[in-house]
Amino acid sequence: MSGWYEKTFRRVLYPAYETGLRRRHTLGYLDAYQRDQWLAPEQIVALQWERLKQLLEHCQREVPYYRRRWRELGIEVSDIRNLDDYAQLPLLTKADIRDHFDELTADSWRGRLQTKATGGSTGEPLRFGFNRESNDRRTAVMWRGYDWAGSRMGRRTLFLWGGAVGEPTLAHRLKDRLYNAAFARSVLNSFHMSEANLAEYADAIDRYRPEIIVGYVGPLVRLAQWLIATGRRVGQPHSIIGAAEALHEFQREIIERAFGCPAFNTYGCREFMLIAAECEQHRGLHVNADHLVVELHQPAGSMADVRSGEVVITDLFNYGMPFVRYANGDRATASTEHCACGRGLPMLAQIDGRVLDTIRTPDGHVLPGEFFPHMLKDVNGLRRFQLVQRQLDRLDLSIVRGAGFDDASLAYIRREVGKVLGDSVALHCHFVDDIPLTPSGKLRVTVSELSS
Repeated sequence: MSGWYEKTFRRVLYPAYETGLRRRHTLGYLDAYQRDQWLAPEQIVALQWERLKQLLEHCQREVPYYRRRWRELGIEVSDIRNLDDYAQLPLLTKADIRDHFDELTADSWRGRLQTKATGGSTGEPLRFGFNRESNDRRTAVMWRGYDWAGSRMGRRTLFLWGGAVGEPTLAHRLKDRLYNAAFARSVLNSFHMSEANLAEYADAIDRYRPEIIVGYVGPLVRLAQWLIATGRRVGQPHSIIGAAEALHEFQREIIERAFGCPAFNTYGCREFMLIAAECEQHRGLHVNADHLVVELHQPAGSMADVRSGEVVITDLFNYGMPFVRYANGDRATASTEHCACGRGLPMLAQIDGRVLDTIRTPDGHVLPGEFFPHMLKDVNGLRRFQLVQRQLDRLDLSIVRGAGFDDASLAYIRREVGKVLGDSVALHCHFVDDIPLTPSGKLRVTVSELSS
């Protein structure tokens, strides 16, 4: 039955919804991206360069921020003739986006942008805008990358994911239920996972019998460890896709042993969605270079490994609010291999700097660090934060306040943390002027100083 539904969904229901009802071009873009991935590496580089040139010309013509900034630096787009020239453009930071949101909006797209918020692994909440084509293409690229792991639209999928925070309306909950049913997917809230209820998660997986499981890496590993320790088996899925945190090899081994299927690593961020993903060869992550420009930036004078650097990204199709050479706060290492799968997309060997610590409680609750950026991304006036656990019954949340942070913001934080952790852990909030970075230049969002 599931194979029949998958084909019906892919060929009839999804096109009727996405193309017919929503008037989106996702499926057309997906067809093009599916073809592009098999181009030779030099053809993908040429395609990427043509798309980048068009975007840069648009930025100089229509985006006040770049027009002003590049003029101040004496930069003319006509002088940018290759990727080395492009790499001389200034980096764009989260602070730049917060401070120049309106100026980063293209003149012809004012009043027409879609917006999202991100907490991100760097702990600096951010709102950003994007145009419709960019959104459709991001969805198409996501489907392509997940397809490498066997996750096709309409295939029975279970998400071990962060649940909604706040109080969703009845209409919103009903809409989510219908959407998930149509897409043949079920969602388990990983934020409620504790030592005491792991059997309930295993039971839910057995009841749903997913072909694909997509989840935060931390909760996937915790559940896998419990399955191994108890000898419990669940219905074997086709594959498991790890998201939100880097999937390390020792974690992959635990997940694959527990679930009896291959695990796939992915890399993305809310600003761009899927950036890179593993194919069936598991030799690294293919970068979506026909959709993005991804650099590994080395600070001037750096003596570090030249294959490793700060991730810097340009979305080639966000003409509404272009992010040109945006530093998202992560670090990665490039691969020098050519994948045996035959795809011409370049590869990352690994994601180095995106690990969120797990928070534990006296009553056995295990909360993935992803909870805090997920919950805090919509708090009004919150500029930066860091959650540190030094003892089992206490959490310390450092908050850098901006305009708009008030008593209601603080009450919301306490209420949402209390709903998940109860009263077994005391939350201490501290207002600070700044939060220091790690030696590698990262801001760790959640830090556990407890021994494992």
